Amino acid sequence: MFNWFRKSKNLRRETMKYLIKGISWVLFALIATGGMAQAANDNLVIFDWAGYEDPAFFDDYMKKYGKAPDYSFFADEEEAFQKIRTGFRADLAHPCSQSAVKWRKAGIIEPIDTSRLKNWSKVMANFRNIEGFYHGGKQWIVPIDWGATAITYRTDKVSASEASTLQSFTNPKFKNRISMPDNLDDAYALAFLANGIKDWNKASMNDLEDASNFLRKVHKNVRTYWSDPAELRQLMASGEILISWAWNEVAAILASEKHPVEMKIDTKEGASTWVCGYVKMANAPGSEQKAYDFIDAFLSDSAATYLLTEWGYGHTNETVMTSIGAENGFESLETYTKNTLMQSPLNPKIREQMIKDFEKIKAGY
Repeated sequence: MFNWFRKSKNLRRETMKYLIKGISWVLFALIATGGMAQAANDNLVIFDWAGYEDPAFFDDYMKKYGKAPDYSFFADEEEAFQKIRTGFRADLAHPCSQSAVKWRKAGIIEPIDTSRLKNWSKVMANFRNIEGFYHGGKQWIVPIDWGATAITYRTDKVSASEASTLQSFTNPKFKNRISMPDNLDDAYALAFLANGIKDWNKASMNDLEDASNFLRKVHKNVRTYWSDPAELRQLMASGEILISWAWNEVAAILASEKHPVEMKIDTKEGASTWVCGYVKMANAPGSEQKAYDFIDAFLSDSAATYLLTEWGYGHTNETVMTSIGAENGFESLETYTKNTLMQSPLNPKIREQMIKDFEKIKAGY
């Protein structure tokens, strides 16, 4: 059938030219719409923190679609922000309170139509209206999870008095036994708290310099900067790490596995708190209906119960939190965040300097 193709070199040359040209246009189209993989796969893409890919968080979604979304992970919201700005495309992402305003102003997220969420009525009103979550009569972030970043320690190796102060992060006794999050906001929350500042939007550039100097002292004791809580749990379970600045799930899961690890929120200097949620990305490549179904599944009673009892985080589902929140360490948001540094949207000038300083600190400067 290809005899005609052999008759002429010119014909062969012209045919190949048009084939190549056609393939080039197909490749260009695929890249422009999110890449070959996305073109071949209409699955939802979630940009998230490691651990949240657990199907128990979105059981209703799994029942409807029979397949989990595709995931890409980040350990720091500044890293996530820059990746999105440089062209990475996802349907949903999971930023927290300190990033809300920045992401909206950058135009990388779009408002969420809460009328399409059957579980929206279960979300506590005080979470809906957190700074940056609701703006201009529109909901930009659906609040889901809340918790703390606090000193987390081996109770068999660290005394109660040592665990009662954030100054233990600089104690030479714990050299090479400390782990810090590779996370800008959490790291500086620790530093500001250690220096007596609980509202980082009242901090001056001199206060920021003092905070950076504190982190330089901490760096001398750091064995590793963790990016995945599962990685940190292994290090603490083995006893390699004795003190960490960590999220609720680390102590909650290790304690359930009978490891001598606790989280202490009420240190002399306090802890840091935050609220996170899902955002709908602008120019999302996948199904909008799937995106709404995924968020709705995360707001369900079963997801809220699982997040609270198995992972140690608070949830915004009022029904579940009223029922079992207090017995799991969560009362109201106001009570939980008292005497803490709440990670609210930060002064851009301060934040930009934090970004520069933190990279230097991790490199030993």
